[in-house]
Amino acid sequence: MRFETTIQRPVAASGVGLHSGVAVSIRILPAPPSTGIVFLRTDLDRFPIQASWRHVARVSYATSLMRQGVLISTVEHLLSVFYSMGLDNAYVEIDNLEVPILDGSGLPLVRMITEAGLKTYRRRRRYLRIRRTVEIEDHGKRISILPSDRFVLTCDVFFDHPLVGRQTLEMEITPERYATQIAPARTFGFEYELDQMRNMGLIRGASLANAVCFNRTGVMNPEGMRFPDECCRHKALDLIGDLALLGRPLLGHLIAERAGHAMHVAMVAKIMSDPSLYEVLSFDQLAGQVAHALVS
Repeated sequence: MRFETTIQRPVAASGVGLHSGVAVSIRILPAPPSTGIVFLRTDLDRFPIQASWRHVARVSYATSLMRQGVLISTVEHLLSVFYSMGLDNAYVEIDNLEVPILDGSGLPLVRMITEAGLKTYRRRRRYLRIRRTVEIEDHGKRISILPSDRFVLTCDVFFDHPLVGRQTLEMEITPERYATQIAPARTFGFEYELDQMRNMGLIRGASLANAVCFNRTGVMNPEGMRFPDECCRHKALDLIGDLALLGRPLLGHLIAERAGHAMHVAMVAKIMSDPSLYEVLSFDQLAGQVAHALVS
């Protein structure tokens, strides 16, 4: 995409927070060029929080943002959809502390944005291209980004369950591929973990209507799985949402091996703390460099 975008007209959704269980509504509104994604807590005088790595607060079972003590939780699905569908600028009005989980996937949000349409500005879109390999490793988990002129994602997960096991997905992320192959994948969990998570104050809003739940031998949802590797696809969805905290579309090959929110956000912080790792360039600059390399 050559130019920045915003949403063509406002759209809204309501539901419950996955972890808090609170009722919550959001409204997505157009925003000027170079605004980025800004949450507005309408229950707190429209207090603004930029969707940025600088405001990351917690990253255990979800990614949360905080500014001056004001929290917005579980932002990763919404940011993943915005990022992958090419929505650069938007205000997100929200009347409680957690983004609604909807059906546990990004699909309802994709449909909302598709129906509303995108408006293109004349401000040139700026990309963040990785210049050299960046890697983080911790206890057998690893995330790395290799230089590339495209946004390519490789996601590898392992869960000791007969319907999951090891799953791997590799894909160049485009709006069309994201909408059909990643967005429908739902958040998931395991029955034996539920009591522990509730005791931690989590998943108060979870149900089979907004999450896949595995028992010891199968899946508890009557409709079954949307993909045989739905778990891996949802992890890819989460990863993209955390990556959106860079604030610019990424050009690089991202490889995540059993990584989670904390490692995703650590990677974003590592990149942004060292400007030698990346360059910021427009679509036309990128096209010119690629053409020059082909001629050479």
